[in-house]
Amino acid sequence: MLDPFVRRLIDPPLDLAGAWLARRGVGANFLTGAGLAIGLLTLPLLAAQNYDAALLAILANRLIDGLDGAVARRTALTDFGGYFDIVADMVFYAVTVLGFALADPENAIWAAVLLTGFMGTSSSFLAWAAVAAKRGHTTTDRGRKSIYYSAGLVEGTETVLFFVAMCLWPEVFAWLAAAFAALCLWTTIVRLTAAVDAFRDE
Repeated sequence: MLDPFVRRLIDPPLDLAGAWLARRGVGANFLTGAGLAIGLLTLPLLAAQNYDAALLAILANRLIDGLDGAVARRTALTDFGGYFDIVADMVFYAVTVLGFALADPENAIWAAVLLTGFMGTSSSFLAWAAVAAKRGHTTTDRGRKSIYYSAGLVEGTETVLFFVAMCLWPEVFAWLAAAFAALCLWTTIVRLTAAVDAFRDE
């Protein structure tokens, strides 16, 4: 929901940084891999309850996730690049939630609930992208992308904000996870409803 607004703020500086990196031969896929490697550090950091360091890893991952797209727009948007970027994002999101589950056994059930919510948002997003590609649909609401981005109440910005809140206030993880899972459920329902209208011709 907040992604279009946030993109208007962060895209100009990211594009400048992306142009600088592209001129020096830094590839978008390299950045995606580096961002994923940093993102995977959240698992042991959260398991050790090192929430400050985990927060830095989360923010670094998200920064690099923005930079890889900026570099790709300066060089070439490729199918593999778009695929790799989405896979890296989904793995990072899941690993972060798993880290909170390992940090405290009492978090485990709510982490499982949140991962279930992520399954709804990710599957409704990716399935829509696959059908949109088949039908030749495109969108630039979230900037130039390799795949179709369907809107939702919960998107990247909201996910990062909840992860930040969980690191700052880990003692209320259960409440934050429950609230976020509910928003994920609502997003999934909204996308399913929109799909009924979008594909009504069948």
